[in-house]
Amino acid sequence: MWITANLGTILISLFLLLIVAGIIRSLIQNKKKGKSSCGGNCAHCKMCPACKNKTSIAK
Repeated sequence: MWITANLGTILISLFLLLIVAGIIRSLIQNKKKGKSSCGGNCAHCKMCPACKNKTSIAK
């Protein structure tokens, strides 16, 4: 039977899918809470002006 022959692959794929879904869910929740994935070191960031404009518009 196909399922029993590929059970390991199916289980690992489902596990990885759950991990990816959890990461995406976490990112969406953080975005809704206003948290950023930015490290906060604007002195070395090339996108600093765009980031500051974006946050000032949002507030």
